[in-house]
Amino acid sequence: MNARHVVLMVTCLVVAGLSVVFLVTERDESSWIATVVSALVAVAALGVAVWAVLPSAALGVRVSGTGSATAGQGGRAVSGYVGSADDASTPVEVSETGDADATAGGDAVSGVVVR
Repeated sequence: MNARHVVLMVTCLVVAGLSVVFLVTERDESSWIATVVSALVAVAALGVAVWAVLPSAALGVRVSGTGSATAGQGGRAVSGYVGSADDASTPVEVSETGDADATAGGDAVSGVVVR
């Protein structure tokens, strides 16, 4: 969960909490409605403003739980991710890749290959 999600959750909790406080507070009806609406809108606007300022999560590539890869003589095998150098600015997350076997004389990688 990133910071933007946390800000939205906290904002929602504060708005819900203020709603309960205003429900149990005795006020003149019209004044009470105006107070409730203005307070809820102010808290929601503040939360959205903070949320909008925070950077969004960058889109990227996630690879997880790949199988094993075996390279034959002169061959290549990758258990993970193969990407282009042109995509170097794209975030890549690789976890729990399978075994990479190059015992037959090839080239094997368990993880990330950038070409």
